[in-house]
Amino acid sequence: MPGNDSLMGYVDAPTLRITADNAIEYAYRDLGEGEVPLVLLQHFRGNLDNWDPALVDALAAGRRVVTFDNVGVGATTGRTPSTIEAMAHDAIAFLEALDVRRVDLLGFSIGSFVAQEITLIRPDVLRRVVLASSAPQGAAGMHGWAPEVIAAVGQPETSPEGYISVFFTPSDTSREAGRQAAGRIFGGRTTDRDEPTTWQTRQAQYDAVCAWGIPNHSLLQRVAAIELPVFVANGDSDPMILSRYSYLLVGLLPDARLRIYPDSAHGFLFQHHTQFAADVHSFLGV
Repeated sequence: MPGNDSLMGYVDAPTLRITADNAIEYAYRDLGEGEVPLVLLQHFRGNLDNWDPALVDALAAGRRVVTFDNVGVGATTGRTPSTIEAMAHDAIAFLEALDVRRVDLLGFSIGSFVAQEITLIRPDVLRRVVLASSAPQGAAGMHGWAPEVIAAVGQPETSPEGYISVFFTPSDTSREAGRQAAGRIFGGRTTDRDEPTTWQTRQAQYDAVCAWGIPNHSLLQRVAAIELPVFVANGDSDPMILSRYSYLLVGLLPDARLRIYPDSAHGFLFQHHTQFAADVHSFLGV
């Protein structure tokens, strides 16, 4: 299906559904126009509504952008698997159902792990890859998140306050950006909102994150097989996935470029949505 009206904003984009060959019905949104869609892979416990509309709208200026819930997440059917590899195969099934020849990927947080795995499994489908707040599999120090981080984002009931504490820095500028982003994310769309992610999704995704982060030096070499151009980005003060992992990734990838955004944390791409979107457009050649 082609993208929707290029003038439509993300808060107005309808939630669509498509059934893949794996018998899963995927929920997704599709806006903008372009031959090669940019497909977004969401963060830990995030659904369609956890993307900042300001970022998606900026990305969709001049190109097609697709967001979707992977298996078991939000309104997509099935149970969320507990490994990054399984999530990657589920995402590939969605791409096949979309019937697109090639795509660009933007993976954020756990979505960036899935993006790496998709790139290794099915490189011929991809053109370019953006990895936001990312780390390679097996990196030392990545086994689970700091207690204060998982306490803020891993509780049965999440809150805008916990979200802001991890996604933005303590500075006045970053916290104000966080309040604005939270307003857009949690209050921008008033109808046809996505289903909340379940506790099963939380547990499965955190199992996958922990397994991905088991220290294993030999696994670091896997990303050396990714020969596609990659843009790696992070905030300079991310407590969830430290920016040093971005430098590590760039050193391992054959064709990568890096940008670290100032006074920002895990949600740097929402805080700096205008600049980040411009950087992504430049990288993708839009």
